[in-house]
Amino acid sequence: MAADARNQVTDESGTRPPHTAASPPPPAAAFPGAVDLAPEALPFSDPWPADAHGSGRAAAPAQVLLPDAGGPRDAVTRLRAHGCWYPSANADGTQAAFICDRGGVPQLWAGPVDGDEVRLLDSSPDPVKEVSWSPDGRWIAYTTAPGGGEHSRVLCVRPDGTGRHILAGADPASTAYLGCWTHDGSAVAVTVAAPPAPAYGDGTGPAPVDLDPAGTPLPPDWTDRDGRATLLGATRYAAPPPATALTPSDLRIHAGPAVRAGGGLSAYLIDPDGLASPVLLATETHAATLRVCDVSRDGTLALLRRGPRGRREAFVRRTADSATTYTMPVADGDPWIGRFSPNGRTLWLRSNADREYAALFAVALDTDGKPHGRSVVAEREGQDLELLSMAHDGSTAVLVWNVQGASDLQLVETLSTRQVSGGTGPARPVSLPHEVVTRVAAAGRGRLLFALSGSQRRPGVWWAYEGVSLSRTPWSSRDEDAVGPGRPPVRPAPLRLRARDGLPLSGWYYRAPGRPPGEPAPCVIHLHGGPEEQERPVFNPLYHELLGRGLDIFAPDVRGSSGHGRSFVDADLGTGRFAALDDVADCAAHAVTEGPADPTRLAVMGRSYGGYLTFASLVWHPDLFRTGVAVCGMSDLLTFFSGTEPWIAESAAHKYGHPERDRELLQALSPMSRIDALRVPLLAVHGEHDTNVAPAESQQFVRAARERGVPAELLTLRDEGHDFLRADNRRLFRRAAADWMERHLRP
Repeated sequence: MAADARNQVTDESGTRPPHTAASPPPPAAAFPGAVDLAPEALPFSDPWPADAHGSGRAAAPAQVLLPDAGGPRDAVTRLRAHGCWYPSANADGTQAAFICDRGGVPQLWAGPVDGDEVRLLDSSPDPVKEVSWSPDGRWIAYTTAPGGGEHSRVLCVRPDGTGRHILAGADPASTAYLGCWTHDGSAVAVTVAAPPAPAYGDGTGPAPVDLDPAGTPLPPDWTDRDGRATLLGATRYAAPPPATALTPSDLRIHAGPAVRAGGGLSAYLIDPDGLASPVLLATETHAATLRVCDVSRDGTLALLRRGPRGRREAFVRRTADSATTYTMPVADGDPWIGRFSPNGRTLWLRSNADREYAALFAVALDTDGKPHGRSVVAEREGQDLELLSMAHDGSTAVLVWNVQGASDLQLVETLSTRQVSGGTGPARPVSLPHEVVTRVAAAGRGRLLFALSGSQRRPGVWWAYEGVSLSRTPWSSRDEDAVGPGRPPVRPAPLRLRARDGLPLSGWYYRAPGRPPGEPAPCVIHLHGGPEEQERPVFNPLYHELLGRGLDIFAPDVRGSSGHGRSFVDADLGTGRFAALDDVADCAAHAVTEGPADPTRLAVMGRSYGGYLTFASLVWHPDLFRTGVAVCGMSDLLTFFSGTEPWIAESAAHKYGHPERDRELLQALSPMSRIDALRVPLLAVHGEHDTNVAPAESQQFVRAARERGVPAELLTLRDEGHDFLRADNRRLFRRAAADWMERHLRP
């Protein structure tokens, strides 16, 4: 297919043709047949009544019926080498719903686990993010990103493609994402972002006022927020009329990081049939994350995950009175952090509480949900437990361990006689056909589904019965279809080094095919995002494109990456980020000595936080690299906080620093503060709908580079957000980046 003609590389003037926005989604409307039940008829009560200033709770979502949008058996445009991921099975495990990009964009598909008659359940172009089939088999819930941006909505559809409707997130300014189903399939948990605070009273009063933690008004231009981002470390309240004196209740000051009145995340249980009103489970005014991970089978307890990056915690909430009965720190990474045992007396958690690496914990609970014992029941030295899944009947736990970037899979029995004490049976290893497991899902009695990735394949879904020998689903790409004929994927080699301060670092080196082993090659240092992501040995089409141009790649884990212990993740906090910038230079030097990379032909590239590191590396180490490609990167950490989503801002403050209290540090860490040191050409790439890192971050760096006479270009990808999900755009991005690198790394 031809690339979208609206994708533009800006010219020297920075101009581009005007863009006509896509039509907004239909307005919210009551779902036909919905019945508002009296509070006493609901299984749980709503203890958070709204007040005059706003409660911080999102309004209960209204369901919106949509026309059926099922597609033909196959997409009109089929990608030969497609990916399939995020599987979820029906009640008996014979059918699976999954995400697949065979039509050029991640869409919702379903089909038999052991057959190839797949069907497209939603033909709309909005990328699908998550999928969950109800335990009773009647509905499939899924999350989409309208227009390819960062705002998401939750929908439901029947397995035959009928009855499609929006459960939450119909408002273009809102966002919603999935939690778990109740075990009987009567409701699905959904988290909804609260709207911004209204003006005082009837909405006609003065603009909101920003306060620091002591209650002192901040300058109105302390940051150029657009009104939707979280005000960290201060509280925004609706200013009363001038004749009214301020009172302590007006100021609404909270301890610790705070958000404006009316902001936050709320988790609801929603009936997909629309016959019962949504039920509020929890509200978090400090809007970083909130996800419902499990509801006990008797409905009395809910397990939720909340908190910013690096400070996640699990908490158990009693549904009868909304009391929190237990909290425990949990690891970052996969949000599905635990499950209740069938009798609700044991809570299984993936946690790194008081530990360097995450392990499996068993927490014994009494009938009120209060703990009376905690133990570690599975652990490994130097390895994180990164995925935890349970069989439908709770008899088997699936443990996926991170072994230096690859996955190791085990099955352990959780026998009923051990559920109160939290013990497990012996672990059974399962052989994997590829390096990395990205998701595990129960699929009926004794059957499991696995989403796998590897250096030689596209993402695919495999299944196993009782954990014996995995079989590829017929609708997943074959390994030989990963790339076109004549140029097989490159299997990377691990490299290990020490940073200048002695911290151990590691990464994966990809050698361009056809070059003699000892001959120096142009090399791209590629930096992942996060910063808590980890470089994994999985097939990356971008790497394949660069390697095909004769470029080597070294993809390291600098400090702040996951998979190397909690101390390594925290090593870049605060002023430690300066050391992370030195890590990039140390990794480049190691690529020269061990790669071997040509020291005169080095480039740096990365996406998201890796894009930030790219901007920063070019101005902190101006003589080290010939060029760079920064993708969706932050160029100024203060303006990043101004333009990002509220929950991202709340979470990012722990990693980077508070945008008011740590203003000087953030300014010192910002590449824009050292833009005069830039010496080499730069390509910036950004999605037009990115509200995680606003496109202005790339625009201001490119503009400043040009003002200083440094060649710089900006490629804006239309209908994309922070992740590039459409096949045409991904192809355009890969080729543009490879063309740029090849041009600037010539001998």
